[in-house]
Amino acid sequence: MSGRFAPPVEHHGIAAGHELRTWETLKRGITLSPELRKGIVVTVLLAVLSTLGRVLIPFVVQRTTDEGILAAGGADIDVVLRYVILALVGVVVTAISAYYVNVRLFRSSESGLSTLRISAFRHIHDLAMLTQNTERRGSLVSRVTSDVDTISTFVQFGGLMLIINIAQVSLATVLMFVYSPLLALVVWACFVPLALIIQKFQGIVGRGYTRVRERVGDMLAAVSEAVVGAQAIRAYGVEDRTAERLDRTIEAHRKAAIGAQARSVIAFTSGQFVSGLTTAVVLVVGTVLAVRGSLTLGELLAFLFLVNLFTQPVQQATEILNEMQNAIAGWRRVIGIIDTTADVSDPAGSGVRLPRGPIAIDFDDVGFAYPGGEPVLHDIALAIAPRSRVAIVGETGSGKSTLAKLLTRLMDPSSGQVRLDGVDLREIRFDSLRARVVLVPQEGFLFEGTLLDNVRFGRPDASDRDVRLTMTELGLDPWLATMPQGLATDVGQRGESLSAGERQLVALARAYLADPDLLVLDEATSAVDPSTEVRLQSALDSLTRGRTSIAIAHRLSTAQAADEVIVVDAGRIVERGHHTDLVRLGGVYSRLHESWVAQQQAV
Repeated sequence: MSGRFAPPVEHHGIAAGHELRTWETLKRGITLSPELRKGIVVTVLLAVLSTLGRVLIPFVVQRTTDEGILAAGGADIDVVLRYVILALVGVVVTAISAYYVNVRLFRSSESGLSTLRISAFRHIHDLAMLTQNTERRGSLVSRVTSDVDTISTFVQFGGLMLIINIAQVSLATVLMFVYSPLLALVVWACFVPLALIIQKFQGIVGRGYTRVRERVGDMLAAVSEAVVGAQAIRAYGVEDRTAERLDRTIEAHRKAAIGAQARSVIAFTSGQFVSGLTTAVVLVVGTVLAVRGSLTLGELLAFLFLVNLFTQPVQQATEILNEMQNAIAGWRRVIGIIDTTADVSDPAGSGVRLPRGPIAIDFDDVGFAYPGGEPVLHDIALAIAPRSRVAIVGETGSGKSTLAKLLTRLMDPSSGQVRLDGVDLREIRFDSLRARVVLVPQEGFLFEGTLLDNVRFGRPDASDRDVRLTMTELGLDPWLATMPQGLATDVGQRGESLSAGERQLVALARAYLADPDLLVLDEATSAVDPSTEVRLQSALDSLTRGRTSIAIAHRLSTAQAADEVIVVDAGRIVERGHHTDLVRLGGVYSRLHESWVAQQQAV
């Protein structure tokens, strides 16, 4: 019986996003950040207004020359003064308009990219653990940090220049045709080949910057791993090997960055060459036309100003192209996360809310296999009654921790169903599931902050009195008294100011305070010393009384206190019963118990 939910065929890693073309990526990126479109019409109009101030200068130069300096009756100072004042007004309008364009772009880009970061970060949390494990943590972090930063740089600066430059090229072209259609055609004839070159190299540069973003992710992953694992690195004396690995990732990034920049230089030098060539050709042809009387001196000077206004944006196109392709590469990586299917998805509004109370558990022909591997669970059929205290034991790799992950829906089964109170886990809303089911993993993860913050992490509305009562009921007051500032003691980053056993004490107190209906302990006392374990066992008895509890047992002392023991071997349930009965049976559990007793006696 496989259940009415189709099992996932396979688990995929993070999507790369390479299938999207440049303009498709831009369109999709803007869709994911709707704030980027907000007020864009006004921003474009302001950009056009700032450009009008720039193209006013050639007009003023032409009029000042022809009607003021070279006037028929001699230089006309009033005309010159009038046009100079007009030019000053144009400069002021340009400056004010450019200021508001910048402000509006900064505001919209930061708002839009904040939305993008939040969407990507939340989707990472929605992804199954298996999917997350296909990519190193540093690389995932780079997608919502440095990759989005490259988009920000383009939107705020490259995007601004793109808007202004398009307006500037358009207005300069119109005025060039007004002054001299022939010279305008000459200018465009020179730049059409350049446009083709830029279009040709756009894809090449884009692929280069995609490799740069990938190398940045690799570099951040290697650095973060080296920092987090510093203690193990020193303990095994592998500093040199670690440094060599970091050097390789940094060198790979350097080569990728140089390669991408080298490709973009071709377009840059082409732009410089064509700009210089165009200016020279216009000067020669324009001088000939002026000599023949087809152009006045003022019109020729104005046209040369217009050519500069035309060529300047084209020369800047290379820099904008670099920023855009870098941003496109970042956008693709972020889109790759958002487009990755969440294998473990929240049914949300259509899901079921379970009422509070002791939980019944059913595994109905459950099978599970990790991607590309052999099945680790085979046809698990298991029913656990409400208020039962169950211990699941087995050798390392037998599949017992996988059962805990399926029960808390950190992963979904490849086949079959896991049900709570008769409801398939895939139908239960996450907020209801997380409120009723709490997992205490083998290694207690603490967040930067105080002991108080970490204990009430799962129940932020708990008062200080609630937390202190929790510590008392768990028998942790003597340990708490050894802390420098009691509950106000800072645990440090990742709880590194505490020992592994102390971190686990805090994790257990956190679970106690959360008051779950189903408590899943995945070898939760394995990092605690025997004396502390004895003290905690009494508190855990109180915690689990009246609730359903599942303990993945590393120490068989946990199994001795359970109502029932389930033995897992090679992904199958091979024995089930009370501790005493299973010891007498002489099977798998009996052998595990004999080994554990011998180990305890040796200690």
